[in-house]
Amino acid sequence: MFKGAERPMAASKQRQAIAKHALTRGREDGDTGSPANQMGRLDLGPLNRHLGYFLRRLQVAVFKDFIRTLAPIDVRPAQYSVLLLIEANPGRSQAAIGHALHIERARLARMLHVLEKRTWIERRAADGDGRSHSLFLTREGAKALARIKELAARHEGQTAELVGPKRRMVLMDLLREFG
Repeated sequence: MFKGAERPMAASKQRQAIAKHALTRGREDGDTGSPANQMGRLDLGPLNRHLGYFLRRLQVAVFKDFIRTLAPIDVRPAQYSVLLLIEANPGRSQAAIGHALHIERARLARMLHVLEKRTWIERRAADGDGRSHSLFLTREGAKALARIKELAARHEGQTAELVGPKRRMVLMDLLREFG
């Protein structure tokens, strides 16, 4: 269930409305009698045929829930991804982590600085190349990541609830092909 919801039923209806709006195709014929228009929503017109629009709407809903759920630890989705890759690939270079996650070099460097200040990671000069850094989780980072994973699992459950377990599996299968 989403944090901050006044009533469980309201939160459930809100999730269903977001999921329905984000995941269902609009009518392509511009029918103004659609349920969306009856509820006072704007007709999306040709936007109803844009995959990117609905992917972005879903992404916004998912990220908002991630940020809310992980607020006690103040971790952003990109930071979480970086921590997971460092854990799974200790000693790999900043460049390799950034490349795998499609994070530009300057943005990754700023993010790593924040994670270092939190004492969650450390950068070490790579063997044989002083210009390159190898990344490692610290003991504090491993402890923090364990807690982060617990909250992330809760978020994943909420996301599955948002889109429905079957839709989640279909989305995951489809999107992995592009990952």
